[in-house]
Amino acid sequence: MKITSSEEYGIRILIRIASANLTDGLSIPQLSEAEGLSEPHVAKICRTLRMEGFINSTPGYKGGYVLAKPSEEIIINNVLKALGGNIYDKEFCEAHTGLGKLCTNSIDCSTRSLWRMVQHTLDNLLNKLTLKDLMVNEKEVDLKLEAILQRNMDEMAK
Repeated sequence: MKITSSEEYGIRILIRIASANLTDGLSIPQLSEAEGLSEPHVAKICRTLRMEGFINSTPGYKGGYVLAKPSEEIIINNVLKALGGNIYDKEFCEAHTGLGKLCTNSIDCSTRSLWRMVQHTLDNLLNKLTLKDLMVNEKEVDLKLEAILQRNMDEMAK
């Protein structure tokens, strides 16, 4: 499993916009310079984030991008799905049939169970994480993630 550049940079751009606290927002050139990315790449990511309702553009010469809603309402799982999609979804098996029209394991597939569980586990974690949770230092994010994982383990043990 790999995290795409759109997913990584999209999250970083959102953190940058949320941390700026500017009325006019951050422009594509400002985001490009701050993140060390090309302007066309930033523009493409910002377009997706805007179309998915995570950011708004502000008009005018000094316009830029601002959050469309408070950072505590932006769920990381929703952002990642908007930028890259799920690891596993219902169409997954249809896309991995091998040489045939149907997968040779379409009736009884243990790997399908694996990918379903991986997706479920990721969703469970990432649905509890907001943009605001990521607007702190790395150690604080580590502690937040550990707390979420521990709660999940405790819930599973019940």
